[in-house]
Amino acid sequence: MTRIQNLLSLIALLGAALCAQAAPYLPASGAQVIETLPRRGDPVQQELRRLRAQLNAQPNDVALAATLARRYIALGRSETDPRYLGYAQAALAPWWRQPAPPPEVRLLRATLLQSTHQFPAALADLQGVLAQEPKNAQAWLTLATVQTVQGDYASATSSCARLSALANELITVTCVAQVGAVTGRAAPSEKLLALTLERSGATKPELQVWVLTLLAEMAQRRDAATVAEARFQRALALDPHDSYLLGAYSDFLLEQKRPSRVEALLADQTRIDALLLRRALALQQQGKTAPLAADVAELAARFDAAMLRGDTVHQREQARFELLRRDATKALALARKNWAIQKEPADMRIYLEAAVQARDREAAQPVLDWIAKHKTEDAAAARLVRQLGESA
Repeated sequence: MTRIQNLLSLIALLGAALCAQAAPYLPASGAQVIETLPRRGDPVQQELRRLRAQLNAQPNDVALAATLARRYIALGRSETDPRYLGYAQAALAPWWRQPAPPPEVRLLRATLLQSTHQFPAALADLQGVLAQEPKNAQAWLTLATVQTVQGDYASATSSCARLSALANELITVTCVAQVGAVTGRAAPSEKLLALTLERSGATKPELQVWVLTLLAEMAQRRDAATVAEARFQRALALDPHDSYLLGAYSDFLLEQKRPSRVEALLADQTRIDALLLRRALALQQQGKTAPLAADVAELAARFDAAMLRGDTVHQREQARFELLRRDATKALALARKNWAIQKEPADMRIYLEAAVQARDREAAQPVLDWIAKHKTEDAAAARLVRQLGESA
């Protein structure tokens, strides 16, 4: 579960089934619930069915296809269900392989491409959109997000600057603060963002959740646990089901050695792989071996299925899973592959943690160089760096 998933839920507005090659899952009894399908009376599903019927009748209607794709992307993110991203791509099928489809389709294609970490193709589409529509705020925000995740901070700052005349102050400051927080300007970035949020007045709940979660993570990275807790709680009050928020708060609670709270928080969220992993980590902290074994078996099946599909999006979570299973060598290999693709604070921490567990300081050198180059401020990462030094 990445920062880009959190940001792109806002951008959309402004486990999948196992591979056929994987071993089939056999329920323990006929009474066991495998999946809860949306009720036919669900207004969201009713609206999607209506839009799908319209698009089936008019498959080349660009505006209708884009509307349906946006709805699927938003739902896919809120449900953390990749099937909806596939439905979104299907809605855009008439234009998907065109080198330069209409800008609204191209922007949606970029959003879907980055969701599977196809960053070069996504960046090419975003640049194409902006060449035609240089005042497209959503394209600039998406571009800044991808650049930040990849660690291209100079370009991300430039993209954020273009938002100042196109988006409201809170979005612009959040974009800039996201970069400043990981490039040696954590304290002023956090202070500016907090002040901007407080003076923004009435703001859409989804935007408040995005900003509050970022602020909570900033406080967590400087070991300000009380401040981080308060911000996480404010965000949860606005949206207790936001999957990125639940994962970020669970990570904070695990760091604070509060596993029972994580177990309770995620009791009904285990359909989402990243949240099931965090529950397993909470069970491990509590020494609950029987339920932990069940969660580990389920996670192993899900990660194996993802690998059979060629899905490498969740390498960071898989590295954490391998550490849970005490396989530091495999975790380090996964963390290294993940680091080559994305460079968020969580990517840094799992790489360092795997190197500590593997007692391999040399393997961590790329991250150590990165921290020095960008003056990264992260208390948890600093502790891991010290552990690496002690084990050398």
